[in-house]
Amino acid sequence: MAKNASPQLSFDQALSRAATLCSRSECCVSDIEEKLYRWGVNKVDSQRIIDMLVDGKYIDESRYASAYAGDKFRFSRWGRAKIRAMLRMKHISDTDIEPALGQIDADEYSRILKEVIAAKRRETGDDNSYETRAKLIRFALQRGFEMQDIIKFVSDDA
Repeated sequence: MAKNASPQLSFDQALSRAATLCSRSECCVSDIEEKLYRWGVNKVDSQRIIDMLVDGKYIDESRYASAYAGDKFRFSRWGRAKIRAMLRMKHISDTDIEPALGQIDADEYSRILKEVIAAKRRETGDDNSYETRAKLIRFALQRGFEMQDIIKFVSDDA
């Protein structure tokens, strides 16, 4: 048997393992689907397990979106656009994403964006040339901040 291969789990084992995983940290449906697939659980049992976890409030996509958005903003310093894109990749609905993004404080968002741009400016040199401003804008866009917010902090007088 290969080192990474694990034997197929029974329904009860998979349910127990998934419930334990969900009780330790926030998980979304796509995370658990991926785990169940890797554990060798068939599709019918996977769907039953996911339904049971959702019914038991082990999985709550709205709660997951809020936790994910808050963590990625505070710790990874991502902007709203990147957080939104990553949540969509996890198949979270817009009805769960938008309230989660709305919980991000506007003043803190501006402060973090300003800090991110200032740190990158120090790294690239403190001149206000066209090339430096372009680098700062591209960097902030890659971090998921919106152009209208970036422009406020990347200017000749910034």
